[in-house]
Amino acid sequence: MTTASGVPEGPADAAAGEEKSEFRKDMGPWANFALGFTYLSPVVSTYTLFGTALADGGPPMIWAFVMAGCGQFLVALVFGEVVAQYPVAGGVYPWARRLWGKRWAWMTGWVYMWALLVTITSVAYGAGPYIAILLGFRPTVHTTVLCTIALIVISVLINYAGTKALSWAALIGFGAELLGALAVGIILLTTHRFHGLGVLFDDFGASGDSSYLPVFLGAAIIGFYQYYGFEACGDVAEEVKHPGKVIPKAMRRTIYVGGAAATFTCLTLLLAVVDYRAVISGKDTDPVVRVLFDALGEAGARTVMAVVLISFLSCTISLQAAAGRLIYSYARDEVIIGHRLLRKFSEARAVPPYALLIAAVVPALIAVGSLISADALTSIVSFAILGIYGAFQMVVLAALRARLKGWKPSGEYRLGRWGLAVNIGALAYGIFAIVNISWPRKPESPWYDNWIVLFSGGVVVAAGLVYMFTTHHYGRSDAPADSAVPD
Repeated sequence: MTTASGVPEGPADAAAGEEKSEFRKDMGPWANFALGFTYLSPVVSTYTLFGTALADGGPPMIWAFVMAGCGQFLVALVFGEVVAQYPVAGGVYPWARRLWGKRWAWMTGWVYMWALLVTITSVAYGAGPYIAILLGFRPTVHTTVLCTIALIVISVLINYAGTKALSWAALIGFGAELLGALAVGIILLTTHRFHGLGVLFDDFGASGDSSYLPVFLGAAIIGFYQYYGFEACGDVAEEVKHPGKVIPKAMRRTIYVGGAAATFTCLTLLLAVVDYRAVISGKDTDPVVRVLFDALGEAGARTVMAVVLISFLSCTISLQAAAGRLIYSYARDEVIIGHRLLRKFSEARAVPPYALLIAAVVPALIAVGSLISADALTSIVSFAILGIYGAFQMVVLAALRARLKGWKPSGEYRLGRWGLAVNIGALAYGIFAIVNISWPRKPESPWYDNWIVLFSGGVVVAAGLVYMFTTHHYGRSDAPADSAVPD
């Protein structure tokens, strides 16, 4: 027996109630995990923000990985319960729709969509300097933007090739990233280590004469940026066999393996930095590149750059896949402008081509717009984190509300009597993270740089509210809504 979505029905799927799915179930368990891993990407996040986090907080910033990993693990457990019951393409939008209702789901998807589009830009933008080093030209703001656009174009072309190509790209990216991180880490530990583990408890003057806590919370952006991507395993739920069993396990595995790899990568880099105070004072602005060239020589460092670029590319591909499925899910429910075009589906490749095109064009435009900011990368990354965490917590809150109103998860993965406690813990962590990400910390900076994260988040939410209540598109679809709570 099958659901209306064409997914084999079990206790987890009976409430899904979707129209027949056009996707093919071409993604296996390991490819699903690799998709989440390459989206989470320990190399991308660590290499992108290592210098910033070390300059802000000194070596103890590594503990941000532990803090964020524990909090996001709770969120992953909640998501696992939800996706096991509702294995529908698009992730947070259809989950929130069933847990709460049409309006809440529409706004959840809206915030998540913009966060994904900005995250695509942030990842591709972070690759710019490494492309310059690999190809031997001087990195500037303009060359970084051009490299960003090139990476986005390559990624969308791979996504157009279909789910099998996406699976292979994820698996290749996973293998290259994990082996590269381990190989480089072992080389640094054995040939280029200058410190013992005691430095992880010494800020080397980063906090000055003040408390270290505010400094640590500022540097914790590296941990917050690290631990999302596991939800991508659920964004492609209609392309996975036995999603109720496979996807929750892939989400948890993404946290375990990805978090361990990121922490190891950060640790090996930390112990290989010769002069922490030079980084903290701003004299050494790119400690990652300096460490790699000093430890491996020019030929070795360039080889590592090639592996790093595979990581950036596979991460961008995974992000685009998630964004494309979300936009398609909106269009399939007819709740967004242009839905007739965006819901078009390529039967030959089993992908939504126009939804994927949006997931390439908008990030490229954001990259061009970043030219107006003096600190573009930090601003882009910070808003991406805020939007992702905001959308996550909208689902976590919806799950808690549904649970308190009588929702009993019926999927193949259930938390049982621990469900309520885990749900509350996930919400508490998410609220703390959102406040910390949004908090302005540089009063000496121009207001538009100091408040850009909160201001951007407010603009996205305000635009979404105006869109919702002027068009009422959110109410068009007859897809199930608020169906988790018993009548």
